[in-house]
Amino acid sequence: MPHETDAQRPLPEELLDTALAAATRAGQLLRDGRPADLGVAATKSSPVDVVTEMDLAAERLITGFLAERRPDDGLLGEEGADRRGTSGVRWIVDPLDGTVNYLYGLPHWAVSIAAEVDGEMVAGVVTAPMRGETYHAVRGEGAHRAANGAAAEPLRCRPSPPLNQALVGTGFNYVAAVRTAQAAVVQQLIPRVRDIRRSGSAAIDLCDVAAGRLDGFYERGLHPWDLAAGELIAREAGARSGGRPGEAAGPELALVASPGVFAELQPLLEGLGAWHD
Repeated sequence: MPHETDAQRPLPEELLDTALAAATRAGQLLRDGRPADLGVAATKSSPVDVVTEMDLAAERLITGFLAERRPDDGLLGEEGADRRGTSGVRWIVDPLDGTVNYLYGLPHWAVSIAAEVDGEMVAGVVTAPMRGETYHAVRGEGAHRAANGAAAEPLRCRPSPPLNQALVGTGFNYVAAVRTAQAAVVQQLIPRVRDIRRSGSAAIDLCDVAAGRLDGFYERGLHPWDLAAGELIAREAGARSGGRPGEAAGPELALVASPGVFAELQPLLEGLGAWHD
Protein backbone atom coordinates (compact mmCIF):
# COMPACT_ATOMS: atom_id res chain seq x y z
CA MET A 1 0.00 0.00 0.00
CA PRO A 2 1.46 3.43 -0.90
CA HIS A 3 2.12 6.18 1.61
CA GLU A 4 -0.53 8.77 2.20
CA THR A 5 -0.25 11.78 -0.07
CA ASP A 6 0.69 15.14 1.44
CA ALA A 7 -2.96 16.14 1.19
CA GLN A 8 -4.02 13.06 3.16
CA ARG A 9 -1.24 13.17 5.76
CA PRO A 10 -2.33 14.38 9.19
CA LEU A 11 -1.17 17.70 10.54
CA PRO A 12 1.35 17.47 13.38
CA GLU A 13 -1.25 19.08 15.64
CA GLU A 14 -3.62 16.18 14.93
CA LEU A 15 -0.90 13.69 15.82
CA LEU A 16 -0.21 15.66 19.00
CA ASP A 17 -3.89 15.47 20.00
CA THR A 18 -3.84 11.70 19.50
CA ALA A 19 -0.62 11.34 21.52
CA LEU A 20 -2.03 13.48 24.33
CA ALA A 21 -5.17 11.37 24.52
CA ALA A 22 -3.22 8.09 24.56
CA ALA A 23 -0.65 9.30 27.11
CA THR A 24 -3.34 10.66 29.42
CA ARG A 25 -5.21 7.34 29.42
CA ALA A 26 -2.04 5.33 30.05
CA GLY A 27 -0.95 7.69 32.82
CA GLN A 28 -4.31 7.28 34.55
CA LEU A 29 -4.08 3.49 34.26
CA LEU A 30 -0.61 3.44 35.82
CA ARG A 31 -1.45 5.94 38.55
CA ASP A 32 -4.77 4.40 39.57
CA GLY A 33 -3.74 0.78 39.04
CA ARG A 34 -0.60 0.80 41.17
CA PRO A 35 -1.07 -1.27 44.35
CA ALA A 36 -0.47 0.84 47.46
CA ASP A 37 1.86 -1.81 48.91
CA LEU A 38 3.77 -2.47 45.68
CA GLY A 39 7.17 -1.58 47.14
CA VAL A 40 6.79 -3.94 50.10
CA ALA A 41 5.06 -6.91 48.50
CA ALA A 42 5.50 -10.21 50.30
CA THR A 43 7.61 -12.14 47.80
CA LYS A 44 10.84 -11.03 46.23
CA SER A 45 9.69 -11.47 42.64
CA SER A 46 6.15 -10.12 42.86
CA PRO A 47 6.90 -6.37 42.91
CA VAL A 48 8.88 -6.61 39.68
CA ASP A 49 6.24 -8.85 38.14
CA VAL A 50 3.53 -6.33 38.99
CA VAL A 51 5.55 -3.48 37.48
CA THR A 52 6.09 -5.55 34.32
CA GLU A 53 2.37 -6.26 34.14
CA MET A 54 1.53 -2.58 34.53
CA ASP A 55 4.15 -1.62 31.92
CA LEU A 56 2.71 -4.12 29.44
CA ALA A 57 -0.87 -3.07 30.24
CA ALA A 58 0.01 0.56 29.55
CA GLU A 59 1.64 -0.34 26.24
CA ARG A 60 -1.38 -2.46 25.23
CA LEU A 61 -3.66 0.45 26.03
CA ILE A 62 -1.56 2.85 23.96
CA THR A 63 -1.05 0.53 21.00
CA GLY A 64 -4.73 -0.39 20.96
CA PHE A 65 -5.76 3.25 21.09
CA LEU A 66 -3.39 4.20 18.27
CA ALA A 67 -4.40 1.21 16.15
CA GLU A 68 -8.05 2.20 16.48
CA ARG A 69 -7.42 5.85 15.64
CA ARG A 70 -4.68 5.36 13.02
CA PRO A 71 -4.56 1.72 11.86
CA ASP A 72 -2.09 2.31 9.02
CA ASP A 73 0.65 3.85 11.16
CA GLY A 74 3.82 2.10 12.31
CA LEU A 75 4.79 1.74 15.95
CA LEU A 76 7.92 1.11 18.02
CA GLY A 77 7.43 0.43 21.74
CA GLU A 78 9.77 -0.33 24.61
CA GLU A 79 7.86 -3.45 25.61
CA GLY A 80 8.20 -5.11 22.23
CA ALA A 81 5.60 -3.52 19.96
CA ASP A 82 7.16 -3.13 16.51
CA ARG A 83 4.78 -2.67 13.63
CA ARG A 84 5.59 -1.44 10.15
CA GLY A 85 3.00 0.97 8.84
CA THR A 86 2.03 2.19 5.40
CA SER A 87 1.15 5.81 6.16
CA GLY A 88 4.62 7.29 6.68
CA VAL A 89 3.75 7.94 10.33
CA ARG A 90 5.45 5.97 13.13
CA TRP A 91 4.71 6.20 16.86
CA ILE A 92 7.57 5.76 19.34
CA VAL A 93 6.26 4.77 22.75
CA ASP A 94 7.67 4.33 26.24
CA PRO A 95 4.66 3.29 28.32
CA LEU A 96 6.47 3.63 31.67
CA ASP A 97 9.76 5.50 31.87
CA GLY A 98 11.15 5.26 35.39
CA THR A 99 10.06 1.75 36.35
CA VAL A 100 12.22 1.57 39.49
CA ASN A 101 10.76 4.88 40.68
CA TYR A 102 7.30 3.45 40.02
CA LEU A 103 8.17 0.34 42.03
CA TYR A 104 9.34 2.39 45.01
CA GLY A 105 6.50 4.90 44.93
CA LEU A 106 8.67 7.80 43.80
CA PRO A 107 6.86 10.39 41.65
CA HIS A 108 9.42 10.60 38.84
CA TRP A 109 7.93 8.31 36.22
CA ALA A 110 6.27 9.18 32.94
CA VAL A 111 4.54 8.05 29.78
CA SER A 112 6.30 9.17 26.59
CA ILE A 113 4.77 9.14 23.09
CA ALA A 114 6.22 10.72 19.95
CA ALA A 115 5.07 10.83 16.33
CA GLU A 116 7.58 10.56 13.51
CA VAL A 117 6.71 11.36 9.89
CA ASP A 118 9.07 10.00 7.23
CA GLY A 119 11.85 9.76 9.80
CA GLU A 120 11.39 13.25 11.26
CA MET A 121 10.01 13.75 14.76
CA VAL A 122 7.03 16.11 14.52
CA ALA A 123 5.11 15.80 17.81
CA GLY A 124 5.87 14.58 21.31
CA VAL A 125 4.15 14.17 24.68
CA VAL A 126 5.57 13.32 28.09
CA THR A 127 3.07 13.07 30.90
CA ALA A 128 4.17 12.70 34.54
CA PRO A 129 0.94 11.92 36.44
CA MET A 130 2.40 12.05 39.97
CA ARG A 131 3.85 15.50 39.25
CA GLY A 132 0.57 16.65 37.72
CA GLU A 133 2.39 17.75 34.58
CA THR A 134 2.16 17.11 30.86
CA TYR A 135 4.78 18.40 28.45
CA HIS A 136 4.25 18.55 24.71
CA ALA A 137 5.69 20.00 21.53
CA VAL A 138 5.08 20.22 17.81
CA ARG A 139 8.09 20.68 15.59
CA GLY A 140 8.58 24.36 14.79
CA GLU A 141 5.84 25.52 17.18
CA GLY A 142 7.59 25.53 20.56
CA ALA A 143 7.18 23.46 23.70
CA HIS A 144 4.49 23.73 26.38
CA ARG A 145 3.66 22.42 29.83
CA ALA A 146 0.25 21.99 31.42
CA ALA A 147 0.28 21.58 35.19
CA ASN A 148 -2.54 20.44 37.49
CA GLY A 149 -5.30 21.03 34.97
CA ALA A 150 -4.27 24.60 34.12
CA ALA A 151 -3.89 25.82 30.55
CA ALA A 152 -0.63 24.95 28.84
CA GLU A 153 2.12 27.55 29.02
CA PRO A 154 5.17 27.97 26.78
CA LEU A 155 8.49 26.53 27.94
CA ARG A 156 11.95 27.99 27.54
CA CYS A 157 15.21 26.45 28.67
CA ARG A 158 17.26 28.38 31.24
CA PRO A 159 19.79 30.96 29.97
CA SER A 160 23.19 29.26 29.84
CA PRO A 161 25.40 29.76 32.89
CA PRO A 162 29.14 29.04 32.85
CA LEU A 163 29.68 25.29 33.03
CA ASN A 164 30.89 25.48 36.64
CA GLN A 165 27.47 26.89 37.57
CA ALA A 166 25.45 24.37 35.55
CA LEU A 167 23.13 21.82 37.16
CA VAL A 168 23.41 18.66 35.07
CA GLY A 169 21.22 15.57 35.10
CA THR A 170 22.33 12.07 34.16
CA GLY A 171 21.30 8.44 34.44
CA PHE A 172 22.89 5.07 35.02
CA ASN A 173 22.59 1.71 33.28
CA TYR A 174 21.05 -1.36 34.95
CA VAL A 175 24.21 -3.39 34.15
CA ALA A 176 26.65 -3.03 37.06
CA ALA A 177 29.81 -2.89 34.92
CA VAL A 178 28.38 -0.15 32.72
CA ARG A 179 27.12 1.74 35.75
CA THR A 180 30.60 1.62 37.28
CA ALA A 181 32.10 3.20 34.16
CA GLN A 182 29.40 5.88 34.18
CA ALA A 183 30.15 6.61 37.84
CA ALA A 184 33.80 7.16 36.99
CA VAL A 185 32.79 9.81 34.44
CA VAL A 186 30.55 11.51 37.02
CA GLN A 187 33.40 11.53 39.53
CA GLN A 188 35.49 13.56 37.10
CA LEU A 189 32.59 15.77 36.05
CA ILE A 190 31.35 16.81 39.51
CA PRO A 191 34.20 19.26 40.25
CA ARG A 192 33.52 21.05 36.93
CA VAL A 193 29.77 21.71 37.32
CA ARG A 194 27.47 23.09 40.00
CA ASP A 195 26.14 19.64 40.83
CA ILE A 196 24.72 16.42 39.39
CA ARG A 197 21.13 15.19 39.60
CA ARG A 198 19.77 11.73 38.83
CA SER A 199 15.97 11.41 38.73
CA GLY A 200 15.64 7.92 37.25
CA SER A 201 13.55 9.01 34.24
CA ALA A 202 15.28 10.26 31.12
CA ALA A 203 11.99 11.53 29.68
CA ILE A 204 11.41 13.72 32.75
CA ASP A 205 15.03 14.91 32.77
CA LEU A 206 14.72 16.04 29.16
CA CYS A 207 11.55 17.94 30.01
CA ASP A 208 13.26 19.47 33.03
CA VAL A 209 15.91 20.88 30.68
CA ALA A 210 13.06 22.34 28.62
CA ALA A 211 11.50 23.83 31.77
CA GLY A 212 14.75 25.34 33.08
CA ARG A 213 14.95 22.96 36.05
CA LEU A 214 18.21 21.52 34.70
CA ASP A 215 20.86 23.24 32.59
CA GLY A 216 21.69 19.99 30.82
CA PHE A 217 21.27 16.23 30.77
CA TYR A 218 23.41 13.46 29.35
CA GLU A 219 23.30 9.68 29.39
CA ARG A 220 24.82 6.71 27.60
CA GLY A 221 22.65 3.76 26.55
CA LEU A 222 19.34 5.46 25.81
CA HIS A 223 16.95 3.94 23.29
CA PRO A 224 14.76 5.74 20.74
CA TRP A 225 11.71 5.51 23.03
CA ASP A 226 13.67 7.14 25.87
CA LEU A 227 14.59 10.13 23.72
CA ALA A 228 11.96 10.68 21.06
CA ALA A 229 9.40 12.91 22.76
CA GLY A 230 11.65 14.52 25.39
CA GLU A 231 14.37 15.51 22.94
CA LEU A 232 11.82 17.23 20.69
CA ILE A 233 10.30 19.05 23.68
CA ALA A 234 13.73 20.24 24.85
CA ARG A 235 14.77 21.39 21.38
CA GLU A 236 11.51 23.26 20.91
CA ALA A 237 12.21 25.00 24.24
CA GLY A 238 15.52 26.27 22.86
CA ALA A 239 17.93 23.55 23.97
CA ARG A 240 20.53 21.90 21.76
CA SER A 241 20.82 18.15 21.44
CA GLY A 242 23.36 15.72 20.05
CA GLY A 243 25.67 12.85 20.84
CA ARG A 244 29.39 12.70 20.28
CA PRO A 245 30.70 15.74 18.36
CA GLY A 246 29.10 15.84 14.92
CA GLU A 247 26.60 13.08 15.71
CA ALA A 248 22.95 12.93 16.66
CA ALA A 249 21.84 11.81 20.10
CA GLY A 250 21.77 8.04 20.30
CA PRO A 251 22.77 4.94 22.27
CA GLU A 252 26.45 5.91 22.53
CA LEU A 253 25.65 9.28 24.04
CA ALA A 254 22.71 11.63 24.32
CA LEU A 255 23.28 15.22 25.44
CA VAL A 256 20.59 17.89 25.72
CA ALA A 257 21.39 21.28 27.24
CA SER A 258 20.96 25.01 26.91
CA PRO A 259 23.17 26.16 24.01
CA GLY A 260 26.08 27.55 26.01
CA VAL A 261 26.21 24.58 28.36
CA PHE A 262 25.98 22.20 25.39
CA ALA A 263 28.97 23.88 23.73
CA GLU A 264 31.11 23.37 26.84
CA LEU A 265 29.79 20.02 27.99
CA GLN A 266 29.93 18.08 24.72
CA PRO A 267 33.73 18.22 24.26
CA LEU A 268 34.23 17.60 27.97
CA LEU A 269 32.11 14.43 27.87
CA GLU A 270 33.99 13.33 24.76
CA GLY A 271 37.30 13.75 26.55
CA LEU A 272 36.04 11.92 29.63
CA GLY A 273 34.92 8.97 27.52
CA ALA A 274 31.25 9.23 28.49
CA TRP A 275 30.40 7.41 25.25
CA HIS A 276 32.04 4.08 26.13
CA ASP A 277 32.38 1.65 29.03
